[in-house]
Order: sequence, then structure tokens, then C-alpha cells
Amino acid sequence: MPYSVVLFHSISAALRAEKLLKGNSVAVKPISIPRHLSSDCGICLRFERSEEAQVRMILQRCGVDIQGIHPV
Repeated sequence: MPYSVVLFHSISAALRAEKLLKGNSVAVKPISIPRHLSSDCGICLRFERSEEAQVRMILQRCGVDIQGIHPV
């Protein structure tokens, strides 16, 4: 199954996004940020790539600032 990750500027934004996405029936899993994407310590949210449009829509609608979405 192909996955993507969404990166955030802060851990608090990642936690808020996790709650919002799960509340909208999107299966997400918090994971450490892959090294090839960032050397910063922190978490990102992994989700099925097929749900990318829904993830973007929910986060934009709720005003969650993201750093980017990347395939993994």
C-alpha cells in the first residue's frame, strides 16, 4: 500500500491534525519524520496516498498549517 506523510511546523499542529483527521474517519499514524525529508526531530502523520485530497481539504478547512505532503 503506498503511503504519504504530512509534515508540520510544530508538534502541536501535528497532534491537532491527528485528532481532526481521525474525527473525519481518515486513518493516520504518527511516525518519526523520515530522514530523507528532514533532519529535525519530530513527528509526521502517515496515511494512505489515496486519501491525500481528503487530508488536504480537512487541514485547509480547519486552518492547520502544514509544511508539506510527501510520498514515502
